[in-house]
Amino acid sequence: MDLDAVRTFVTAADAGQFQEAAVLLSITQQGVSKRIAALERDLEVRLFTRTARGAELTVDGQAFLPHARELLRVEARADASVRPGRRALRVDVVNRRIAPAVLLQDFYRRHPDLELDVVTLAGDTETAIRAVEAGTVDATFHALATPARQLPAAIRTARVIDEPHELLVGPRHAFANARAVRPTQLAGHRIWMPGVARGTEVAAYYDELAAAFGLTIDMVGPVFGNEALLDEIADSAELSTLVGANSRYLWPDSYDLRRIPVRDPAPIYPLSLIWRGDNPHPALASLRSYLDLRRTDASDTAIWLPRTPPDQPPDPDHRPA
Repeated sequence: MDLDAVRTFVTAADAGQFQEAAVLLSITQQGVSKRIAALERDLEVRLFTRTARGAELTVDGQAFLPHARELLRVEARADASVRPGRRALRVDVVNRRIAPAVLLQDFYRRHPDLELDVVTLAGDTETAIRAVEAGTVDATFHALATPARQLPAAIRTARVIDEPHELLVGPRHAFANARAVRPTQLAGHRIWMPGVARGTEVAAYYDELAAAFGLTIDMVGPVFGNEALLDEIADSAELSTLVGANSRYLWPDSYDLRRIPVRDPAPIYPLSLIWRGDNPHPALASLRSYLDLRRTDASDTAIWLPRTPPDQPPDPDHRPA
C-alpha cells in the first residue's frame, strides 16, 4: 500500500476538498485525484463522493479513515526508531557493575533529555567490534589489544577509561586493615577470579599482570554469581579478588568486606570506546565529549599498563566532538 496515497487520503478527508489537500501537500489537484484513484483501485472500494461542496467520505472511506491514521502513526514511529538523533543511542557496557556502566549513568544524569538503550552483549572484543560494524550497537567499551591497522576501516577507537584496581578482602584477611597495598605485596596471596574465560582480553590482561608481579590469580572454578563470590571472600582469611575502583558491588553489612587500593604502581585496566566513524548520532558525539572531559590524568601516579601493540598509540587522538 502506497503510504503517500494514504497520506493524501487523510489530508483530503480532513480538508474536505481535493483542491485544499493539494495546497497542503504541495502537489497539483490532479496529483491528489490520481493518488486517491490508485488507492481506491488497491482497496477495490470508493473512498470519496464528489459533491458541490467538495469531497465527502463514503461509508467505506469512513471505515478506512481511522486505520489510515494509524498507518501514518506507525510510519512515523518506524522512522523515529532508526533516524539518528530521534532513536535511542544503543551502548554496550559489557557488565552493569563496572566502570562503563557507572560513567554512562552519570552521563545520563547530565543529559536526561537523551534517549539511551544500555545493553550488555556477550562475547569478546572481536564480537563487540563486529556488532558495532554491523550497527547492532552504536558503541561499546572494551580493552583493545588489536593493532589499529587490523581493525575494520569504519571502526574508530579512543582510550577513555583507565581503571585502577582495588583488592577486595574479608575482615580476617592479612590486608584487611591496610590503607593500600603494592602489587608486589600480593605475591603469595591467592587472588580468586572465577569465570574469566580463557582467550579473552580480560584473561590476557590478568595473565600479564600475574607474570609482571609474581601473583597467583586463580581463574579456575564454576561461577555461582557475585553474591556467592562475596560470601566466600567474607568468610575467608586467605581469599581475595580484584575489582575495578569504580565498580559497583553491594553486600550485607555483616560481611564487613574491605576495598583496599592497589598502588605503587597502580595496575590500570585500559578501556576504549569503540564506534563507527560514520555514525552521525548526535548523542554519540555528546558521549565522546563527556568521556574525554572525564578522562583522569594519572601522570603524577606510578602506574602499570599491559603491553600495547606497537602501531596503536596508548592514547589515541580524541578531540571533543
